[in-house]
Amino acid sequence: MTTRRQLMQGAAAGMLGLAHLPNFAQTRLENLRIIVGFPPGGTTDAFARRIAEKMRGTYANNVIVDNKPGAGGQIGVTTLKSAAADGAHILYSPASMLTIYPHSYTRLSYAQSDVSPIGIGHSTDHAFVVGPAVPDSVKNIKDFVEWAKANPGKASIGNPAAGSMPHLLAGRLAMLGGFQITNVPFAGSGPAIPQVMGGQLAGMSSPLGDWVQHHKGGKIRILATSGPDRAVFTPDVATYREQGFGELQVREWFGFFAPAGVSDAVKQNLNAALRQAMGQQDIRDFVTPLAANLEASTTAEHTRRLADDSEMARRLVTALGFKADS
Repeated sequence: MTTRRQLMQGAAAGMLGLAHLPNFAQTRLENLRIIVGFPPGGTTDAFARRIAEKMRGTYANNVIVDNKPGAGGQIGVTTLKSAAADGAHILYSPASMLTIYPHSYTRLSYAQSDVSPIGIGHSTDHAFVVGPAVPDSVKNIKDFVEWAKANPGKASIGNPAAGSMPHLLAGRLAMLGGFQITNVPFAGSGPAIPQVMGGQLAGMSSPLGDWVQHHKGGKIRILATSGPDRAVFTPDVATYREQGFGELQVREWFGFFAPAGVSDAVKQNLNAALRQAMGQQDIRDFVTPLAANLEASTTAEHTRRLADDSEMARRLVTALGFKADS
């Protein structure tokens, strides 16, 4: 488990790295467009808008967020694919559109090679949660597996979208644990949360930030989190890995991308500008209530993470035999 001392050391190291970023020496652009494949008001959009504020007047005179919602984030990626590779067009997107979708869709209007990773913005662990429909005696994944086996048909588990990482995690958990669940997809987490808390659903697999306050208030129970170590926001909750399900280790990230073909110089300028923006205190304050982590990665780190998580997603999709458009 991550200790307070380790947290402080990690935070200090991260801020030191941000304080020594290379200068993004360039002629300031007139316009920068940050594409978001979701409607205004969500976490992805809100984070992009805060970054836009920080880049306005430094990287570009005008920075706008251009919402292109639809097809579970796909339209945002296809919009970037068609944009000029000039440093004036970037996308902010959850990883799933580029790690999971290429494996789960038989027909997709873009490929991973159509984008250039620039840097990670923030990341989140996913939580496996149960509400009052599940007895209070169920306090961890082992307990839930036993309960689900003893109560066939009752393990209804919501997720924020069919084919999302939380959906895949819950499906693979059931497969590894040898029990059946009923996956119930929603259009985002919001509509499902009241159903878990009201007992209409047994539980849910979704981002940790959906549940931290409800967990602390005793309204639901988080049985596991998906990160490589315990989330600092819920240090009392063991990870899937700690509970014998190491295959379900994932920290989902949200990243900035440019169109394929953008020059190395533009990549580095964009990365430096983004990391400088993320080094400011109000950006860090914004992600804390979301139970999220700022990452501010290099371009090389983002490229490696994309490749590694794409392979992990391929294994999950293959194991479940899931096709989003079948």
